[in-house]
Amino acid sequence: MDSSTPSSPPGPGRRKHRDRHGRGMRGPLAPPQVPISLTRSELFDDYVRESMERLVRRWPQLEDVEFAVLEVPLPAKGEPEPDTVPLGRVVPGAAGRRSRILVYRRPVEIRAKAKEDRAALVHEVLIEQVAELLGLSPDAIDPRYGEE
Repeated sequence: MDSSTPSSPPGPGRRKHRDRHGRGMRGPLAPPQVPISLTRSELFDDYVRESMERLVRRWPQLEDVEFAVLEVPLPAKGEPEPDTVPLGRVVPGAAGRRSRILVYRRPVEIRAKAKEDRAALVHEVLIEQVAELLGLSPDAIDPRYGEE
């Protein structure tokens, strides 16, 4: 008998075996639109987006500001290394360029372990960066700044 030919005919006549003992995967645990199926970076982006929308509603001049998420801060050329890892940064606008507010995902995730803490920390970081950009105090940006 030739070893290259299958022992049973493939195709529609062949039946699939059921997983009678429940050991196989039945399907996805959650539909794609449910938050459990979001990756950590997608969830973090949502935190930034929600906080940014809240701040833009209160401060319409932020419409022209670009908000971005980076994994980690990149060292600036010619500047000394900071003593602490920054959680965010403001890049002021120049001729023809919009101002940018950067939030660094990994340092924020390391600092705040729980999801609720992470969302609150993202909002605080954005408040601090907006305050720096507008030249105001963080309390003026959001009166609830610093509350637990």
